[in-house]
Amino acid sequence: MSADPKNNDPRIEQAGASDESIQKVHSVLLREKAEPAEGVAPMPLFLLGFISTMIFLVSIYFVHYRGGFDSMVYDERFDPKTMGTGAQTAVIDPRVAGKRHYTACAACHQANGLGVPGAFPPLAGADWVTGSEERLIRILLHGLQGPIEVKGNTYNGIMPAFGQGGAYNWNDQRIAEVLTYIRSEWGNNAAPITTEQVTAVRTGGAAGRTAPWTAEELLALP
Repeated sequence: MSADPKNNDPRIEQAGASDESIQKVHSVLLREKAEPAEGVAPMPLFLLGFISTMIFLVSIYFVHYRGGFDSMVYDERFDPKTMGTGAQTAVIDPRVAGKRHYTACAACHQANGLGVPGAFPPLAGADWVTGSEERLIRILLHGLQGPIEVKGNTYNGIMPAFGQGGAYNWNDQRIAEVLTYIRSEWGNNAAPITTEQVTAVRTGGAAGRTAPWTAEELLALP
């Protein structure tokens, strides 16, 4: 019986050898190729060090060349010359500060202090403003309700409390500043009101008061 010619075909032997060679090459490549890792690869140490160094140098640059900037310079209550000395000196006229605070009052009493006829009383030339300091302080601390006569005209409304715990929660200094402003503006020429005066009224005869005042109550004060 003659041998199968296919088994003696040199092309078949060559093809088998080629397949074996390919498998060996694949095995080598698989061993040399790193397995893919999940997640993000860590940053190289030299790059991390470089970034950290640059951040540090930029920070030093801005500190050194900030031009003496300090946020407190823009607070009108403090003198930048005293910064760092432990002393903070007021450098603003309380009337100037009071004028800014008055924007909360201008909606009713108007920027010119003339009020709105029949609705909100004027502050310009009003005895309620230029007269008793304690009476005026109490109005701003706790508010006012009911009828009040101002410059011959009667007004009947409600003024909110501006003091601590009120609608605006102003401190004693802010109240003193705005009252000083309205007592010296629009032709008014009354003495300024100090923070100490406001504190004395708030903690003295008006201590514990929460309800708005009436004109009758205020006029009855000694």
